[in-house]
Amino acid sequence: MKNTFIFCFIAFSLSSLFAQQQIGNSNMEEWDNIGVATEEPTNWNGFKSASGGLSGFASQQVFRSTAIRSGASGMYCARIFSNSIFGIVANGTLTLGRINMGSTTVTDISANYNISLTNDPNFSEALTSVPDSIVFWAKYTAASNQQARIHAITHDAFDIHDPIDVASSPHVISTAAYNFSPNTAWVRHSVPFTFFIQPPLPPLPTPAYILVTFATNAIAGGGAANDEVLIDDIQLIYNSSAGITEANSNIPFAHYSTENGLLITESNQNYHIFNLSGQLIKSGLDSEINGLKLNSGVYILKSNSRTEKIFVP
Repeated sequence: MKNTFIFCFIAFSLSSLFAQQQIGNSNMEEWDNIGVATEEPTNWNGFKSASGGLSGFASQQVFRSTAIRSGASGMYCARIFSNSIFGIVANGTLTLGRINMGSTTVTDISANYNISLTNDPNFSEALTSVPDSIVFWAKYTAASNQQARIHAITHDAFDIHDPIDVASSPHVISTAAYNFSPNTAWVRHSVPFTFFIQPPLPPLPTPAYILVTFATNAIAGGGAANDEVLIDDIQLIYNSSAGITEANSNIPFAHYSTENGLLITESNQNYHIFNLSGQLIKSGLDSEINGLKLNSGVYILKSNSRTEKIFVP
């Protein structure tokens, strides 16, 4: 749950003169409504601050925890956990945006999504520059065949959805999507952003925003009740142009047609195709990828040195 304080704004303004921008309360030290059902980390949101027709049935699935790792920057971390209601698993979720609960069908992304409300600082996070990667510490308790997830999206002044829908897609600057496996110890994860805009980058949209979401399972309704993720010390990494040099030319190296499918004009490289949610669709050499037919949508094609956005009508 977000609270905005004049002191915090002044402190941030001064610190921004000496360091690059970080997410507010990235070390999970500040909390609102401690000890009651609406307890949430300041600047972050869970189900108790959700919108949608089912929000009145939201359960508390985030708590302040002292189960921090050795060397942590503070005293607390965030604990999110899954819950099962009538056999339907609700993933534990923590986001910089707002959760919308609109359907009992967990896979209905038109009704169940997170949204970055750019006109409401309680449910959005403004950026002054775009990071190259995001780092966080996590401890994940679940069955060995499960995976938790982080999905970070930088975007312009549009209220984008996560999962990214057709309306949101043109407004995305970059994404960092990563699934991670259970571990009994704290693990540091570093996730690079994939840029949807080929360099040279145009001026950064003003304002720009970042939507970050953690979930106890990479699949909506996946896992089991009481799967748990502890989250702490989130950091945005800026490496000058390191994260935006994935393409060495403005000339496209791939094309798509409904008749012939995907055609890659470079050869002898490995390629990876992802959808906008960061899920891997297919990997292989150009000879294995050429001719691939894809469903309508937007995809990211990555080679060893370049990245390209593919539009499929």
